[in-house]
Order: sequence, then C-alpha cells, then structure tokens
Amino acid sequence: MAEVALQKHSFVGFELSFVFYFANSSIVQNIISKIGSLGLIGAFVTGIFFVSIFTVIPATVILYDLAHTLNPVAVAIFADAGAVLGNYLIFRYLRDKVFEELVPLFKSFGGSFLKKIFSTPYFIWLLPIVGATIIASPLPDEVGISMLGLSKVKNWYFIFITFLLNTIGILIIILIAQT
Repeated sequence: MAEVALQKHSFVGFELSFVFYFANSSIVQNIISKIGSLGLIGAFVTGIFFVSIFTVIPATVILYDLAHTLNPVAVAIFADAGAVLGNYLIFRYLRDKVFEELVPLFKSFGGSFLKKIFSTPYFIWLLPIVGATIIASPLPDEVGISMLGLSKVKNWYFIFITFLLNTIGILIIILIAQT
C-alpha cells in the first residue's frame, strides 16, 4: 500500500518538475500568444488556465490584452465560463482521486483526532466559507477548491459559487485593463 502511494506521489512530483522546467520555453510562450489571438474562444481557454497557480499569470496577461481588443463584458463571460470548467475539473479530480488516496494517510497519522475535527459543526460550516474566500482572493484556487471538496459541497453549489467568485476576479482584471 505504501509503495503504491509513494509511486503516485513520485509521479506527481515528476509532473510538477516537468511544468516548471518547460514553463519558460519558447514553445509555451508561443502557445500563450496563439491562445490570445483566438478572440472569445481564447478568452474561454484562458479562463480555464486562470484557475491554476501554474498558469494564472499568463492567463491574467492574456485577459488583460483581450479586454483591450474585444468587448470587455463578452471577455468576462467567456473567461468566467472557462474558469468554472477549470475549477470543476480540479474539484472532480481532487474529490475522485486525490482525497481517496489521502484517506489511508490520515488514518495512519491521527485518524481519530482528525475525524473528530472534520466532524465538528464549526468545521462543517467554516470550511466552505474559507474555501470560497480563498477562491475569491489572489491566492491559488487549488487551496480553496480543496477546502470545498473536503466540505463535500454539492456539484451545483460548487459551480454556482465558483461562477460568482471568478466573475468578480475576472471583472476586476478587465476593469483595470479599461482604465
């Protein structure tokens, strides 16, 4: 069991190393410029990338540029739809894959204590609020998505809350671009 967990975590470490190594390559920079040239479809794709810590900066730059060349409201709507899709994909991946792999780890490191904490009424209502606040903030969405996933929110609630919060964040970027 421990070998399987170690193999999976080693693979994730390899993936992250790969992303960091190639992030500044000319190929990646060319892809960023091509996405920006796709108009509203580019805004949708950029919205998908807007939610990840690894791609938020290039996505913000692309949204900023698109807000100068296209209708800002249309850019916000398309980018927000992409952001909701990106957040939902991360949410489902965390809930379906990562959290189930972490259960044995939690059980081996103070399982009963952690279970008591996760079952308290304060934790149950506070975790989604903190998670939503993190999604609305400049902090990485992955942390807030993880908190919402741990709180076992319904899919429709997650989609609604991320739509609302990403709309605010993307509109702020577009309003800054307009000034």
